[in-house]
Amino acid sequence: MILTPTSTTEAAPLTRTTAQAMVDGLLAHGVDTVFGLPGVQTYPLFEALAEVGDRIRVVGARHEQACGYMAFGYAQATGRLGVCCVVPGPGVLNASTALLTAQWTSTPVLCLTSEIPSTYLGRGLGHLHEMDDQQATLRSFTSWAGLALAPSQAPAMLDEAIAHACGGRPGVATLAAPWDVLPVSGPVPPPNPRTVAPPPLDEGLLARAAELLAGASRPMILVGGGARDTGSTVRSLAQLLGAPVVSFRGGRGIVSDADPLGFTCGEGFELWPDTDVMLALGSRQELAWFRWPDRPADLTTIAVDIDPHQHVRTQPTLAITADATQAATRLLDLLRQPGRGGPDEVTRQARMTRMAEAKDRIRPGIVALQPHVDYLRAIRDVLPDEGFLVEEITQVGFVSYLAFPVTRPRQFITAGCQGTLGFGFPTALGVKAAFPEAPVVSLAGDGGFLFGAMELATAVQYGLGVVVVLFDNAAYGNVKADQQRIYGRPFGSDLVNPDFVAMARSFGADGYESSGPEELRTTLATALTRAQERRRPAVLHVTMPLDPSVTPWPFLMPASRRG
Repeated sequence: MILTPTSTTEAAPLTRTTAQAMVDGLLAHGVDTVFGLPGVQTYPLFEALAEVGDRIRVVGARHEQACGYMAFGYAQATGRLGVCCVVPGPGVLNASTALLTAQWTSTPVLCLTSEIPSTYLGRGLGHLHEMDDQQATLRSFTSWAGLALAPSQAPAMLDEAIAHACGGRPGVATLAAPWDVLPVSGPVPPPNPRTVAPPPLDEGLLARAAELLAGASRPMILVGGGARDTGSTVRSLAQLLGAPVVSFRGGRGIVSDADPLGFTCGEGFELWPDTDVMLALGSRQELAWFRWPDRPADLTTIAVDIDPHQHVRTQPTLAITADATQAATRLLDLLRQPGRGGPDEVTRQARMTRMAEAKDRIRPGIVALQPHVDYLRAIRDVLPDEGFLVEEITQVGFVSYLAFPVTRPRQFITAGCQGTLGFGFPTALGVKAAFPEAPVVSLAGDGGFLFGAMELATAVQYGLGVVVVLFDNAAYGNVKADQQRIYGRPFGSDLVNPDFVAMARSFGADGYESSGPEELRTTLATALTRAQERRRPAVLHVTMPLDPSVTPWPFLMPASRRG
């Protein structure tokens, strides 16, 4: 990682507390929102936030996990840094599920926290919220974790934390200061935000990639979250080559699902066994590595990733360490050069026909996932293109990977490979905080929703009009279906639920009942309008009995077609 100060002019130090220096750094980096839950060790941080007034909005929560998820949702939707602030020890561990989700979806999140008093560090005396080496625990699953032991250290450490969170492959950084250090005043240098320069483009490798793509008979482009800013360029590249652009979760909407070149993971597998050259842009290649069988024997893989460690993991034929947008733009320039371009028009049209036929083949099987598909169609009919859908770890959420059309990047919010049950609703609150005028729908199952249902209070308090579409099968449905299939009986997966509509109304939110896709379509339209007008959340309850025979897994983890 190459860190470059944005300013080389030295300014006179200021007298600030450690907490004030941290907040000054947030302002210098353009942070406008912090999601936090105050506690005794972080009082100075919240006082410093109060001092800056409305320059930084503070959104509270009823649980530290929600603070982390809201920061995650904010960052997923905007591409900017999401910030949360929680107490050390139990608070950090409560937030850690969200931080882990952010790390593995390459989402820029900063967690500010505290520590036990500096004189007690490492002594194991049982001070409030003490844990053995908190920073080491955080370093084990984040990009960076630091501990400021004096006011003068805070500005540079905050700059470094944000550089690690936002630069290169985005991820999670944490910065702590001990309980007794946060309120201490002293001379501090001003913040000095640093930019992280992307790796320089290797023209030789890109020229070789262009040759491989130009010579491909059946190319495929696989896009992940690292390619979210490449949309028009990737679309032009795919059009030139006559190649499908396949996404799984994080890459949804980079090329619209309504585009003949845009493919979901289910549609993409139809073309996989015959693919001869695959270009992976900003993707962990989960589909190609362990979800899709029948890996072509003669497959050539070109991987473009800003993280060089990714190439060690996937061992591509040609590894290019680069920013996905810069690399895709250069590849397009090279392929447009005379004598190097893609297929002739007849060949390109034949490839377009092959892609259309693949979509036609897979469509009936996906449409048969009922009533899930019809419910998702109803949501898509009502939710405008600028609206956000936050998926959830539930059967309808899994089907949404296949059957919920996404037309723009960042409009489909996902937990990625972590599959963190219950992440959806608190994450949706962070999305809504980032885009208060955009409609936000949170998919939920009855099991996962109750992980964070208390955040209805947060949504009401801060006017976050998220609409939850809650599918109720009185079970951890996916678990129950698996148990019935594998063992012939469920165990520990049945649930007893509250009256969700009454519960929502008791919080001051709106509550609706809906039966069937058509009624959902009408009710959701009303709920979204009222949520926006009233600036308050709503829960739209749908009873949908579990049918274990209806499962998306044959499309998400398809079986081999050989033999």
